[in-house]
Amino acid sequence: MKIAVLLSAGRHPVSGRPAPVPVELQAIRLAVEIGRQFGGDVTGLHAGPELGPLTDALGHGLARLVHLHNEGESDPAPSLAAALAEGAYDLILAGRAGQGGEDSGLLPYTLARTLGLPIIADAAALALGEAPGTLGVEQALARGARRRLLVRLPALVTVHPAAPAPLPFAFAAARRGSSEARPGRHAPAPSPTVEERPYRPRPKLIAKAAAGSTALERLRAATEAASGGGRLLVDPAPEEAAREILAHLRALGLVTAR
Repeated sequence: MKIAVLLSAGRHPVSGRPAPVPVELQAIRLAVEIGRQFGGDVTGLHAGPELGPLTDALGHGLARLVHLHNEGESDPAPSLAAALAEGAYDLILAGRAGQGGEDSGLLPYTLARTLGLPIIADAAALALGEAPGTLGVEQALARGARRRLLVRLPALVTVHPAAPAPLPFAFAAARRGSSEARPGRHAPAPSPTVEERPYRPRPKLIAKAAAGSTALERLRAATEAASGGGRLLVDPAPEEAAREILAHLRALGLVTAR
């Protein structure tokens, strides 16, 4: 069984320095444990200008790390999709979102759509499926709830922070691990285009504005009909409001005139 773990260039939430993403280290632990059950190997994939602190992932149980060299602002999706298709991986694990970058969390869904794979979100645990070629996924839901799913491989699974903690860092494991650099597919991310148009109010908006201009008149009419008379005061002075309330109580016979 071939397992791939997608790694991103994260940053520490406090210091802002480059650091591995914790949920991706949790994904490595799930990959290592499921690899032992299936008897497979685990490979880490990163597309970016440099590895930096991602080499620490080798000390958290990852045996092999592949660096797909991309320029700074290049879209990592084409490089990752090509490497995943070439590697024919049975299981692909990724974090919910990056940490320190755009953090949109859409990359796993883009890859699943490109590769034509099913995607399961927010996995807290993985286990062998009852049928051959299947994987049991314990999905983390809101308020601590859990749901068990059975997915047929190959598949892409994102990992939830509720998954088991990363394996402790081992310096010897980091020394044993290997890293490999490959050229990535340089596809710059498309810059958004903004088309400027003169503002033209739609007919519905004009109708709503006209209706809103008469809302106060309708409120005044409804209030007067319900109370049998009186005046509608909008943000009156305290003295004026008191005089109007006193006059209304006198009209109802609740206060005697002086």
